[in-house]
Amino acid sequence: MRFFILTAIFIAMLTRVSAQETSPASAPLEPVWEARLPDFSPRAYDSIVERLIGDFEQSTGRRMIPGEKKRVGLKIYADSGPGMATPVALVRAVINALERRGFAREDVFLVGLNQLRLRMTGYLPSLASGQSLFPGHKIYVLESGKFYDPVWFYDSPLPQRFDPIFVESQTKDVPNTSTMDEDRKSFLATPLFLEADFWINLPVYTDHPTLGVNGSLVNATLWNASNTARFFRSPANAPAAVAEMSAIPELRQTWACTIVSLQHYQFIGGPYFNSLYTVSEPVVWLSRDPVMLDSLMLDRINAWRKRSGFHPVSEEIRTLEFAELLGVGSTRTQEARIIPVHE
Repeated sequence: MRFFILTAIFIAMLTRVSAQETSPASAPLEPVWEARLPDFSPRAYDSIVERLIGDFEQSTGRRMIPGEKKRVGLKIYADSGPGMATPVALVRAVINALERRGFAREDVFLVGLNQLRLRMTGYLPSLASGQSLFPGHKIYVLESGKFYDPVWFYDSPLPQRFDPIFVESQTKDVPNTSTMDEDRKSFLATPLFLEADFWINLPVYTDHPTLGVNGSLVNATLWNASNTARFFRSPANAPAAVAEMSAIPELRQTWACTIVSLQHYQFIGGPYFNSLYTVSEPVVWLSRDPVMLDSLMLDRINAWRKRSGFHPVSEEIRTLEFAELLGVGSTRTQEARIIPVHE
């Protein structure tokens, strides 16, 4: 599987210029289901998530039930550390909803990137007590190098170079740096799209100096592959990689939806957690359009930046525009189809 940075994006740009009437901007918008939490308790999450998934199933006709593989994956986010990880109560609520639909406990697995941060945020068992918040569920740590398949990779002309930004250790056990050809490859974590009937994305939102928004698209792509630190050397490389990886058909076909809680998000200083710049809203979203979710959050992030006296996220960061050009979703937040879900 070979995919080249910017090639598909340039083709999409040319297509858009020559055929505006068939561009992604004219495609029908996927809805965003929105529910408000009375509080952030497990009980509140359980009730709201059940309603969100139920309304999603009824509207789309897609049931979140076991299929041929009888397994389902959850892509969580813990890489900003404690204070800015996917809420445990949200993950438990999603698991409960899936188990009510027929999945066995051991067939719902979690996927995260960094072992230390997964342990710090409670997803991996405590070294002191050995107790797990998710007994019976497998938790795949991608930086172990055990979950990449040599057949599945994203190829680009950018060689790997050490970069201390956020993911420096994720490739340490992956044999992808022995030759210049191997340096060009970012191996994809295959459990989500090869070992599961479908998977659900559970990101957390922060700003990001290179990507603009660190959220749904990034959690499903760069934080789901090896050898991605190389993309952060140029402001154009990482956004293009995110867009093209998010358009990979096999990944998209099994990506059921994204569910995100706004219990906490960060508008400046990300992706590293800084409590001075965090916001909390009792809102949970569900959508099949990761670009729309990221765009809605970009609007919120910029609003909070302006309120706090900071500049908005640079318009030169084109992650969302690139993804829209490739048909992954829409950035047209002024036309967003927000469907309220009531408890």
